[in-house]
Amino acid sequence: MLLCAQYVLPITSAPIEKGAVLVRDGKILEVGPALNLRARHPEEEVRDFGQAALLPGFVNVHTHLEYTAMRGLVHDVPYATWIIQVHSKGDTMSPADLESSAIVGVLEALSAGITCMADITPTGAALKALHRLGMRGVIYREVSATDKHRVDFAMNQAKTDIAQWQEYADPSRLSIGIAPGALYKCHPSIFKKITEYAGDRVPVAMHIAGSREEYKFIRNGTSAFSVDALASARGYVEIPPWLPTAATPVNYALNWDAFEVGNMLAIHCIHVNDDDIAKLREHDVAIGICSRCNAKLGMGVPPLREYLKAGMRIGLGTDSPAATDATDMMEEMRTSMLVQRAVESDFFLSAETLLEMATIGGARALRMDHEIGSLEAGKRADIIAVDMSSSHQMPTSDPVSALVNTTSSNDVVMTMVDGNVLYENEEWNVEVDVAYNIARVIETRGRLRS
Repeated sequence: MLLCAQYVLPITSAPIEKGAVLVRDGKILEVGPALNLRARHPEEEVRDFGQAALLPGFVNVHTHLEYTAMRGLVHDVPYATWIIQVHSKGDTMSPADLESSAIVGVLEALSAGITCMADITPTGAALKALHRLGMRGVIYREVSATDKHRVDFAMNQAKTDIAQWQEYADPSRLSIGIAPGALYKCHPSIFKKITEYAGDRVPVAMHIAGSREEYKFIRNGTSAFSVDALASARGYVEIPPWLPTAATPVNYALNWDAFEVGNMLAIHCIHVNDDDIAKLREHDVAIGICSRCNAKLGMGVPPLREYLKAGMRIGLGTDSPAATDATDMMEEMRTSMLVQRAVESDFFLSAETLLEMATIGGARALRMDHEIGSLEAGKRADIIAVDMSSSHQMPTSDPVSALVNTTSSNDVVMTMVDGNVLYENEEWNVEVDVAYNIARVIETRGRLRS
């Protein structure tokens, strides 16, 4: 199959005007000018997307798909209030609720041009959804225990689930990892246990340094996560109360060997100092940036400039649909770019850098850049087509800038994973009952709202 469009954006090389991508058996064979590829392959089926851009599918390095049904239910509150209310509502959802919620989340992701997702889940609902809908991804089994005596039990449960998930998942598309819960939900010994289990073979992800409340809790023993504040709400911490560590969240996790693994993804990393950044870089920790969630919940702004200067692996994530309301990587790119430009006036972040972070950057963060993230011969055919014909985009001499500054998920006209077209022109080509799962999520939302 020969895919043609006005623009081809390989990401790791310059844009090609009037370009084409040759796809066979789920892989990219050639990328170049359409006239040349048509001449070399006259018998090949041609699909011309016209005034559109072909580019690698977006790599979303952080989300919680099972909470898709909760979008819009907890609005206009700061992070600590939001997280407590979301978990309280999530605890009332049945396994069937969670699975339908995750399926609808994947459907939205496909329509937004996302072809690979990294999801942290205690239930496995995201794994089932990604598997059934033909998506690529990394699923991290979340494990938490505040009581030291329950750490081994929690780890054994997680190991059992991971073994079962690995048998269930298609290994050509899905990898299974492990993730400690939030720092305030874990006895510190759990980080050592996860490190011993994961080594260099199992991917690890963790939320860290994401909110001011977490920072104050770890360093000073105060904030909304303290024992007294949660006595009548949700107790994350066992008695006796948490003792202040006088350490930053990153340094605290470092003291418990949290980063001594071969494949670590750290989510948020907002409240860090220069020493924290140096330690993250030293351990080759990848960073997942979630700018819309950070802004909406008042969490802060990550020091993206310093991460880029340090040469770290950085990807973008849309985070929980219960926070951001839309799984839209175009919005994530644009928000990240504008926020960073606003707070770092002498550091003008380019559209090209953001598009790289949303594609090859995310692939590097997940250590999947040998397979996905750019349009190159030999890589998997995870490709999307984005309509660029709107009046606010045309004509353009810079398709990358036009894509990042002016498009939205509504402009995605085709999403392909492994050469299989899973979404095209507002229709999904998937083996699930789309209407049933949407109806179930609507019913779940009504129940959760009331």
